[in-house]
Amino acid sequence: KIYPLPHMYVVKDLVPDMTHFFEQYASVQPWLQREEAIDYGKEQLHQTVEDRKKLDGLYECILCACCSTSCPSYWWNSDKYLGPAVLLQSYRWLADSRDHKNQGATRKSWQILFQFYRCHTIMNCTKTCPKGLNPGKAIAEIKKLMAKHL
Repeated sequence: KIYPLPHMYVVKDLVPDMTHFFEQYASVQPWLQREEAIDYGKEQLHQTVEDRKKLDGLYECILCACCSTSCPSYWWNSDKYLGPAVLLQSYRWLADSRDHKNQGATRKSWQILFQFYRCHTIMNCTKTCPKGLNPGKAIAEIKKLMAKHL
């Protein structure tokens, strides 16, 4: 049997209303942020091979929300807790060496203080991800970064 994503309002048939999910996604400003102005198309932003490897398992997320809708913390606190998918994407930018806003407390995702502490490491997110990603690990890495910068 096929069912719509759990704990989301259904618009029609199997189509869930993902408005709140994508608002949360936008709240972490999921794009490259630099201090200086960039003349796009004329200059490349190079990364070392090691820095690029840090992004493996992060950029592949397709934002299907399977991990978020399988998370009990997200079911109970979707108004406060961003959920595994959004936090995975947040960490994707925090881990990117080309992003200058990831230093200290400058990136918007740092301003959403302690929202990731609602994760209770149940790990349903990792079990249900169709791409085999590990949002739980990304959340743990954010917690480590947060502890380091506080």
